[in-house]
Amino acid sequence: METNDALVACVGLDWGDTHHAVQVQPVAGGPIEVRDLVQRPDVLQAWVAQLRQRFPEGRIGLAVEQRRGAVIHALMAYDFLVLYPINPKALARYRQAFHTSGAKDDPTDAGLLLDLLRKHRDQLRAWQPDTVVARTLQALCEQRRKLVNQRVALTNRITSLAKQYFPQALDWVGDVASVQGCDFWLKWPTLAAVQRARPATLRTFYHQHNCRTAAVIDARLAQIAAACPLTCDPAILEPLGLAVQQYAAQLRVVLAAVHAFDGRIAAVFATHPDHDLFASFPGAGAVCAPRLAAAFGTDRARWDSAAALQAHAGIAPVTERSGKQLWVHHRLACPKFVKQTFHEFADQSIRFSAWARAYYDQQRRRGNDHHAALRALAYK
Repeated sequence: METNDALVACVGLDWGDTHHAVQVQPVAGGPIEVRDLVQRPDVLQAWVAQLRQRFPEGRIGLAVEQRRGAVIHALMAYDFLVLYPINPKALARYRQAFHTSGAKDDPTDAGLLLDLLRKHRDQLRAWQPDTVVARTLQALCEQRRKLVNQRVALTNRITSLAKQYFPQALDWVGDVASVQGCDFWLKWPTLAAVQRARPATLRTFYHQHNCRTAAVIDARLAQIAAACPLTCDPAILEPLGLAVQQYAAQLRVVLAAVHAFDGRIAAVFATHPDHDLFASFPGAGAVCAPRLAAAFGTDRARWDSAAALQAHAGIAPVTERSGKQLWVHHRLACPKFVKQTFHEFADQSIRFSAWARAYYDQQRRRGNDHHAALRALAYK
């Protein structure tokens, strides 16, 4: 937390894709300067230079309704700016307290951000950037997860389409989310296409994709030869076959991208000061260990207790009490990627940790479903 005498000026900045509404006021008092900035690096740099010229000594607090993005990336380079990221929900509630009609515009929000910073600074936490390695690792892990989500989405689309016109292929491609699966769809999007291929061609295809078990290949070739089509309607075969080919081409690119991110994450994680600690966690592996390191960060002092991190991550339950009613539920307002990290690590840990497995089984015996048991384990 920052004290009230730590700053010489306060700034409220409501960011936008093309324009930013800005309000500036000295801590000592005085008129509020209202400005509108175009979202361009040179404009932001010129404005910051003018701000420093106006307040040459001391630090300047800046409240902004985001924790990352173009504005944060541009302003974090200036050591005299103390950034206060404001939760969008907190700003929305603050706005509702003064504008019950629900009216909203950028200059008003900039004024509210300025007001929050001036009057409630002792309740706000200034943003302290982590080390370059930690921030790089966090960004890499988050972008990789987005690619994994794309991989899952494309795999589900291909599977759904195949079931509508060519379900047998799901037994012949191996893993749909694999290079072999993508190449199979790209070469033979329909049953007629794969049945026209010579057995030697199919055998070579499987060998080139490291499928060398003779019994498996022979069984697939026999099934291909004897297979009957689900439908012969060209109005179904051509559109769905073409769609599967296009999704397979996209999936192949995503698979290569995930592989590239895996390599880069491993290289950056190897230089992290807590590499050995997080790599030792049972079940963390090459995926969860870097994500846990990114979630904890290198500055542990920002967490007053384990409960503070649990609440931030969303793995601590929320208790709502009103009169005689009591409701305990899992936390919804939290960083989704961090919560997902602990949830997935808990899932992996039950395969490698005896006590984690015992606790998970205990939760299931109490009637909790799989994900509720994992949330409880993540909390522990």
